[in-house]
Amino acid sequence: MQDILRKIPGVVSTRVGYTGGHLENPHYEDTHDSKSGHAESVEIAFDPRKLSYEELLQNWFFRMHDPTTKDRQGNDRGSQYRSAIFYTSTVQLTVAERVKKVMETSGKWKAPIVTEIVSATKFYPAEEYHQDYLIKNPGGYTCHYLR
Repeated sequence: MQDILRKIPGVVSTRVGYTGGHLENPHYEDTHDSKSGHAESVEIAFDPRKLSYEELLQNWFFRMHDPTTKDRQGNDRGSQYRSAIFYTSTVQLTVAERVKKVMETSGKWKAPIVTEIVSATKFYPAEEYHQDYLIKNPGGYTCHYLR
């Protein structure tokens, strides 16, 4: 997702990492078997004068992955691949819930949307080799594209 997100007008920076679990200072090996509870995630800094949180979710987040598959994206399986929005304020919670309802009633998806909306916990940056993965590995595996 990082490769798509970094190209969105108004996105200032992105970092891949882990959040939503119970293990402190996780590494990839701790998260890829779903035991840490963390989701592989992207921390996004954006300029709200150029891109609203609602636009980010509705026009990008829900288009760049399949929000109907529980604990799975493409060939990747496990709770670390769950569809989740980690909000940092009550305003973000309200917006996320509203956008999810819009998406649920849009008719775009044939199955129910399973995206979790949960309060953000501490974000742990992933290892350096995961940062900007597709820039470092052109042609590398991705299951994310704009739908």
